[in-house]
Amino acid sequence: MLDPWLSIIGLGENGLAGLGEASRAALDAADVIFGGPRHLALADAGPRGQPWPVPFDVAPVLALRGQRVAVLASGDPFWFGAGGSLAAHLDAAEWASYPAPSTFSLAAARLGWRLEDVACHGLHATPFASIRPSLQRGVRLLCLLRDGSAVRDFSAWLNQQGFGSSALCVLEALGGPRERIRHSTAAGFDLLDVAAPVALAIEVAGALGLPRSAGLPDANFAHDGQITKSPMRALTLAALAPRPGEHLWDIGAGSGSVSVEWCLAGGRASAVEQHAARVANIRTNVDHYGLAGALHVVEGLAPSALASLAPPQAIFVGGGFNLALFTVLQSLAPSGCRLVVNGVTLETESALTQLHLQHGGDLLRIELAASAPLGSMRGWQPARPVVQWSITL
Repeated sequence: MLDPWLSIIGLGENGLAGLGEASRAALDAADVIFGGPRHLALADAGPRGQPWPVPFDVAPVLALRGQRVAVLASGDPFWFGAGGSLAAHLDAAEWASYPAPSTFSLAAARLGWRLEDVACHGLHATPFASIRPSLQRGVRLLCLLRDGSAVRDFSAWLNQQGFGSSALCVLEALGGPRERIRHSTAAGFDLLDVAAPVALAIEVAGALGLPRSAGLPDANFAHDGQITKSPMRALTLAALAPRPGEHLWDIGAGSGSVSVEWCLAGGRASAVEQHAARVANIRTNVDHYGLAGALHVVEGLAPSALASLAPPQAIFVGGGFNLALFTVLQSLAPSGCRLVVNGVTLETESALTQLHLQHGGDLLRIELAASAPLGSMRGWQPARPVVQWSITL
């Protein structure tokens, strides 16, 4: 970084007064300054200032490669800021960063919270449901929101999810002359004059959050009965062994429940389903869990629907498996990919038995039964046996 053309500068609500010498020098040297209208005003950018396009796009900055350009961002540009979006398109020698304290840091300092113990979320353009895994009793959250109306909507959403008794702290314009801190609850939120930039601190109370173990209740999903049932799903996910960042192909996805739980564990998934009504259910589940950025829904039939998908680290086949499909998957899957197949028909069981003899892996027959009324008493109601084959290709 001997002579970077782009300077990414963190700016606080105290404007130029809060900039260090290096940040100020980079700003003074810039021929063009990009930022939101508020940032441009705080930095007194004048005719050098260029507002970000709406919707946000880094292309205008990249088009000026080679000129002296500064980008202004709130606080730390690489924490829910423009820094990461820009750096992804640039070589390391092209840019330099000058961070300031983030809104998260300022909020934690005002509240006396240990930041390492707080779940931090940027919800400017992200569905509220994306924080669902973090909503646990006693957990502290810091969320960045677009404006006052978003704070009201988010408080109402928390109340609808059963977290209305959660304590809220609204933190506006931290670090500047307009700083204001006010308290409420999700159920009792009635502040009508909240101004951006705004963060919301939450001490979660109320309903039980999502368990971290696999096998969420079937009732948590939209489905038409075509769903990998909770106990079987837990065993299936154990065999799939999800890891953060890994990509799953979920073939014959049904309700998409396996894909949902894979993504809740930190992965990405492509759920392939041929029936339109079930595709609609998968999309409902994606919205419910806030997984639009992680779970891609593909309406179609394998193997043709697999052609455009990114390579997987794991594949689950919950329906429609046969020897021909295995041959295709074997040719498409990268080395080390994990394959798990669940079969309930005699034909699928026969195919899995044959493949196990030829290729090895683990073959498991799973028989489950649940208690059910039997006259005036109770008895065991068995489910269809499932044969599960798992192998690393």
